Amino acid sequence: MGDAIDLTGDGGVMKKIVQRSKPDAIAPSESLPLVDVHYEGTLADTGEVFDTTREDNTIFSFEIGTGSVIKAWDVALRTMKVGEVAVITCKPEYAYGSAGSPPDIPPEATLIFEVELVACRPRKGSSVSSASDERARLEELKKQREMAAAAKEEEKKKREEAKAAAAARIQAKLEAKKGKGKGKAK
Repeated sequence: MGDAIDLTGDGGVMKKIVQRSKPDAIAPSESLPLVDVHYEGTLADTGEVFDTTREDNTIFSFEIGTGSVIKAWDVALRTMKVGEVAVITCKPEYAYGSAGSPPDIPPEATLIFEVELVACRPRKGSSVSSASDERARLEELKKQREMAAAAKEEEKKKREEAKAAAAARIQAKLEAKKGKGKGKAK
């Protein structure tokens, strides 16, 4: 969608927007430091996926600025808005450095993450309105999971119907062959 943006000034964290957020979308802030994300991480050298939330449709949550994630994420997520999807390229010094993160991430690895910022929210108990915001957020996540489950169930139903139709066709062919054989024997 656009050119990569150097977020650190030294090429250590590069961000390329894949999908823009709506203009009125919220961003992480002092009052909304907790973020929920979907992501997929790959090794830049091999393209191998080492971690993802997409396979099981889980949400990864963390608080920005506490050091609970790699530096590149603290830097990049501050620049995103809810609904935005971006590719973040992280040089080793902004990821796992010379130690790596065995066994999946070798030392001095450049990492590439496709990250979607799903939500921003306040710390628990930070305000009275946060309880209703949290309920609304959880309700929205529940709806999303239910929709995903319904879609999976529909897919499963279609596969089962296709199997049943194939079995019926095979049965009909077998019956037709039996019918032809009986007519000649009499």
